Amino acid sequence: MLTREQKETMLNQILELMTAIAYDEPVENAPAPAEKKTDKVKMLTVKECTELIEGLSEHTVRMLVAQNKIKYIRTGEGVRGKILVNKADLLNYFQN
Repeated sequence: MLTREQKETMLNQILELMTAIAYDEPVENAPAPAEKKTDKVKMLTVKECTELIEGLSEHTVRMLVAQNKIKYIRTGEGVRGKILVNKADLLNYFQN
């Protein structure tokens, strides 16, 4: 639980930040803004992976995923979720 003094300090800091943002002024001790990434992550389905790389089978893609050799996410729940593979990571795996 915050004390009254802590709450007032926090509120003053928030007001200072809001004022600085409104007037586009730099704020002392404020964290540097994060650099914006312009690179978009492209995700492919297992079938799209096989279409991208000639001679690659769906089975091989699934084995690479099971062995955590390429980055992927599984949408949905459980084993029935669709596997989406990071395109850049897949290409990098086969270039090495």
